[in-house]
Amino acid sequence: METNGQYSKLITDIPDVDIAISMGCNVGCPFIGRPFDDNWGLDDPTGKDDVDFIKVIREIEERIIKLKNSL
Repeated sequence: METNGQYSKLITDIPDVDIAISMGCNVGCPFIGRPFDDNWGLDDPTGKDDVDFIKVIREIEERIIKLKNSL
């Protein structure tokens, strides 16, 4: 990701958000200045193979499109 210009940012370095979604994954999310609107309860693919990562990526993609279309 860093080769594509991506890097970790402080909460103060990101713009105010309109919608906040927690992926779930049984991992604590940082407070970003507003409550989360939804928790998608996805399985954390950490330690699993690429197939599991791709499955979660596709699920996130589908949910983002569905959310976008509902706005």
